[in-house]
Amino acid sequence: MTNAPTNAASAEVTAIDTQARGPLLLLLASGVLWLVISGILALISSIQLHSPQFLSNCVWFTHGRVQAMSETAFVYGWAANAGLAITLWMLGRLGGQSLRALNWVVVGTLFWNLAVAGGLVGIMAGDMTTFSLMQMPRYVQPLMVFAYATIAIAGVLAWSGRRSDGTYASQWYGVAALFLFPWLLIAAQAVLLWMPVRGTVLAIAAGWYAQGAWTLWLAPLALAGTYYLAPKTSGRVLPSYEAAPLGFWMLIFVGAWTGGRHLIGGPVPVWISTMAIVACSMLLFHYLIVALNLRVLFCATGTSAKFLRFGLVAYLLGGVLEVIFSFRSVAMESQFTFMATALEQLGLYGGISMMFFGAIYYMVPRLAGNAWASGALLSGHRVLVMSGVLLSVIALAAGGWSQSAGLLDASVSFSAIFGNLRLPLLLNTAAQFVLLSANLLLLVNLFRSICPCNSSVAVTPGLFRQPATLEAPAL
Repeated sequence: MTNAPTNAASAEVTAIDTQARGPLLLLLASGVLWLVISGILALISSIQLHSPQFLSNCVWFTHGRVQAMSETAFVYGWAANAGLAITLWMLGRLGGQSLRALNWVVVGTLFWNLAVAGGLVGIMAGDMTTFSLMQMPRYVQPLMVFAYATIAIAGVLAWSGRRSDGTYASQWYGVAALFLFPWLLIAAQAVLLWMPVRGTVLAIAAGWYAQGAWTLWLAPLALAGTYYLAPKTSGRVLPSYEAAPLGFWMLIFVGAWTGGRHLIGGPVPVWISTMAIVACSMLLFHYLIVALNLRVLFCATGTSAKFLRFGLVAYLLGGVLEVIFSFRSVAMESQFTFMATALEQLGLYGGISMMFFGAIYYMVPRLAGNAWASGALLSGHRVLVMSGVLLSVIALAAGGWSQSAGLLDASVSFSAIFGNLRLPLLLNTAAQFVLLSANLLLLVNLFRSICPCNSSVAVTPGLFRQPATLEAPAL
């Protein structure tokens, strides 16, 4: 791979891209590799739901452990690596200068992935916690804080050393994710693992962290890349941009308070779930503003725009459905069913991951200085991953609806309920297989595209066309 693009068509490949090429591609490659690993684990977990005998004699792969490993690999392996790479790249470009402290990014990436791998081994051995999104053993979690901080140094320096006083919405979301997640993780470790609180406060703290990881970390990481790329892929200024600060602060200040909706009907004070319902309703302002700002994606063309558009729709739909399912009359019927799993799949895979895919398909050619190695693999990944997400969400939602009706009917036995769930669970297994196949295509295409042997590939003319109008400045 050459150090700098020589084709005039690649003028948008700047020194910022070439200097940060190695560390950012390391983050992206690590993330996609973890995505494939999480897909394998998710497929095993899905098979075990309708065929409990599958790997039942292997204690390392019981359903509870496999499910925890799949979630951990997906969130901390795939989403963290990909989200950090996208955010650092965006902050460097908008900061107007090459990223600094890139050696720290490499060190942090290695230690972060070492911590995730160690966490999965600990879960496999049965040394896991019982908290959602924090199943990894507590002895690896301090290493995660250190690794994340070392990676984030480059983003903080890009933000503090930016050449322009004006800022953009993409920068707000990216910097918020860099700053808030270490604080969130340290606070959660303190009250859940090292100096655990007692009684129902433990459940409240666990719900606060699980929701905070979504609203204060994953969603801002995804929105940072999407806000940056929406005007680039569409060539239009973001509309209603003056409302963007309200949407940002609404997510930051209100989002983490929605975790109590998972405790409706539980042994906690009623005001906690009531406050969560109100907070969920207030988040509708955030989703409305995001929809107004990013509606230009529906005018954009190209592979990146297609992923971003799908992710935006899934993010908004998931947010509206969360509001609906937070009301007590609905929550009492949907809690503890596969309906909750469907909403999680819609948000994490349909929303967050699709936005990440869109950013990756835009970033990699500019970092590598070459077009994607295979257009067929690119198209295959897009069709398969979108089909897999839709099939999985629909199958799980249908299963959750049937499960809810059975659980509310005292005359229906548990065996009858799970008998009716077999078809939806089989469809979900098929969806997980499709998703795994799709992400294998992405993995192969990514490694072929960044391989040094592709340095002689000429850049396709017009590959990096610069739109006439980019992003509106903050007011």
